[in-house]
Amino acid sequence: MLNQQTLNRPATFSGIGLHSGNRVNMTILPAPANSGVRFRRVDLDGKPEIEARVENVSETNRSTTLAKGNVKVHTVEHVLAALAGYEIDNAIVELDANEPPIADGSSREFGKILLAAGIVPLAEKREYYTPTEPIEIRHGETSMTLFPDENFKITCTSADKQGRFTQFYSTEVTPKTWEKELAHARTFCFYEEIEYLFKNGLIKGGSLENAVVIRDDAVLTTEPLRYREEFVRHKMLDIVGDLSLLGKPIRGHIIAVRPGHAGNCELVKKIAEQINRPIRAAQTFSPPPPKEAPAPLPSAEGAMDIEAVMKMLPHRPPFLLVDRILKIEGNHIVGMKNVTMGEDFFRGHFPGHPIMPGVLQLEAMAQVAGILLLKRIEAANQIAYFMSAEEVRWRKPVVPGDVLVIEVELTKIRGKIGKAKGVCKVDGEVVSEAEVTFMLRDA
Repeated sequence: MLNQQTLNRPATFSGIGLHSGNRVNMTILPAPANSGVRFRRVDLDGKPEIEARVENVSETNRSTTLAKGNVKVHTVEHVLAALAGYEIDNAIVELDANEPPIADGSSREFGKILLAAGIVPLAEKREYYTPTEPIEIRHGETSMTLFPDENFKITCTSADKQGRFTQFYSTEVTPKTWEKELAHARTFCFYEEIEYLFKNGLIKGGSLENAVVIRDDAVLTTEPLRYREEFVRHKMLDIVGDLSLLGKPIRGHIIAVRPGHAGNCELVKKIAEQINRPIRAAQTFSPPPPKEAPAPLPSAEGAMDIEAVMKMLPHRPPFLLVDRILKIEGNHIVGMKNVTMGEDFFRGHFPGHPIMPGVLQLEAMAQVAGILLLKRIEAANQIAYFMSAEEVRWRKPVVPGDVLVIEVELTKIRGKIGKAKGVCKVDGEVVSEAEVTFMLRDA
């Protein structure tokens, strides 16, 4: 559906709020095109409204809260997820309390009332947003990256701090897959969290009727799990709801690890920043300018061009991952790799959103480290073999147009075995790092 949509008639639902425990009546009303989604507190004087936009997010502790002045609406994510899942762009959510009903802890019941009310198209076209470049956030233990894509997809991994019930799921999100794959997934918590939540005034309306509780290796619930991966699918449900706070649907692929409401909203803010970034008119008709290569380092001692590099390394394209050596000083070496769209690995990693594989960044570190070791021991007819890697961390995607600067510090040499600390940077920011071990053998 390329046109905006709203409801054909009002949809109503009554129940209790998860965190407040208050009885609440909710009515979702049709709204005109371009008005978006807003919450209306009919229990307060003047019936104040809060637009469902990320700039109105005030709290993200266990749920998403919207606020405008002293007016608040808590736990909006499941209702927003139902609206976004069925591609309803415009609606007014009337409430006579400070949060929507929790229902069964999922978006299933909200979906039922929306479908019963009917979904109708409007004359105005829907405006999608496709990111112009990957967007990444890290928030505590959460990492999320949004890549451009022709559709809307979510790939997610969830786990608690102890790694219990680690789950993975991935799906394209359409009204059909939303209803089948995500809408029924219920909220959950770990048993040891319950006391903390109660002491902090939360989950007053919580029960096994509207949440799944995990105690050690047992799952406490009034019915069998609705999906084998119900926990991660509920995390994805929350992402759908929180992401709708952007105010427009996205064409992109979200890869999320241990997401939460705080991380979700940080990602939305980052996307909004990209949308609002000034774009020169000329850039509309021409490709973005290539990134500048790092300025040559002042000392050329030990610098090597590609011909000199190939005399030392047996690797050849497409597996030669060093274009030049910028300098060698003692146990320290700096190499460089221009990452272009012509790299062979971009054909399959990944179509539509090319990313340099992390293992190849690791290989680039090993190749640069090998050059340093060969130089240090002045070995002839020797090849540096990559043996192992430890403390490996990949921090940011590396994409076409990036200039990868590889810095390696040789930390230990014993005979023909060397150990080194490697760091890859783009624009001065660390994108990956590792400790590598390698050895020299006859060519």
